[in-house]
Amino acid sequence: MNKIISFPHLGNYYHPFSKLLTLLTEKEVRIAPPITKKTLELGTKYAPDTVCIPFKYNLGNFIESLENGANILFTAGGGCRYRYYAEVTETILKDLGYEFKLYKLIKKDKLRIKEVYKIFKDMNPKLTKRKFFHSLVYTILFIFYIDEIDKQIRKNIGFERKKGTHKNLQKEMFKDFKKTNSIIKLTSLYKKYKKKFKKIKIDKPKNCLKIGIIGELYTSMEPFSNYDLEQELAKQQIEIKRFTNLSYLLWQKTLQKRKMQKKVKKYCKYRLGADGLDNIYRTLYLSKKNYDGIIHIKPFGCTPEITAIPIIQKICEEKEMPIIFFSYDAETSTEGINTRLEAFEDLINIRRTQNAKSISRN
Repeated sequence: MNKIISFPHLGNYYHPFSKLLTLLTEKEVRIAPPITKKTLELGTKYAPDTVCIPFKYNLGNFIESLENGANILFTAGGGCRYRYYAEVTETILKDLGYEFKLYKLIKKDKLRIKEVYKIFKDMNPKLTKRKFFHSLVYTILFIFYIDEIDKQIRKNIGFERKKGTHKNLQKEMFKDFKKTNSIIKLTSLYKKYKKKFKKIKIDKPKNCLKIGIIGELYTSMEPFSNYDLEQELAKQQIEIKRFTNLSYLLWQKTLQKRKMQKKVKKYCKYRLGADGLDNIYRTLYLSKKNYDGIIHIKPFGCTPEITAIPIIQKICEEKEMPIIFFSYDAETSTEGINTRLEAFEDLINIRRTQNAKSISRN
């Protein structure tokens, strides 16, 4: 039987993931179908009722991949309850009659390089340590370059003169990135596209509205799960700041941990799990940087974020920072989210106008 590999979607990160798996295994990698309502319906149908929505999206993705011919599945693991989901997912899928092998890359909240190398060496006996580490470095850079370009896109996409320019250039960039296995060539391409994105013509006011997005990691990074929140904000010509990306989760978070704990000690003395403490720090940061508002997003029932919310609310009251909370589950309606989002946009616009009048009178 031919080995066919697949994995769940998470934003645009399927580009570097599929490349990494192809390089390391030399097997066929079939990218899961794009996430749709069908994906969520499949996951919801077979998942436990009380499990969070990221689990349902992943389960639905796995089912679609298996139906598409995959027989080897990869998942990450680690963090909050997500550390247990691989085993639960495997049990559900095998109870449904699927035959496959599931690999979990992060165990006990740690990515152990030796164990990861062993997984891929077993799958591809020809794999050398040199190729393994080269492929890892290549993928880490691929991810970092995606995230750096994304920051630039969020700042400017709402102000582009010709709609779709940023997204079209981004698609072109992904195609070129995946054509090379060379780290030097990849870096050269990144520099080339960074210049191209800077040359996109925009009409951006100096004092545009700015909103920060904080919250749970999956809901932040997977557009379908947050109902394309960033796209909706861009339509209203709002500059977006989002903190959570894979670069942050893979290495930046570890480097920033002490700094964050020190900054939030007035409000939180203990770790909250997952990104709870991080989002308290981000609330303080956005307040100091004079952002117009904060949007906090999470799956329904996300324990770390539920714990962080009262502290975030307290900070926002103290700093007079507008904030809105969105909690997503399988029953969340697009209309309800958009109505609340429009009301929040009206609020920050009115607040901006009132503050301007107050300053002019003084």
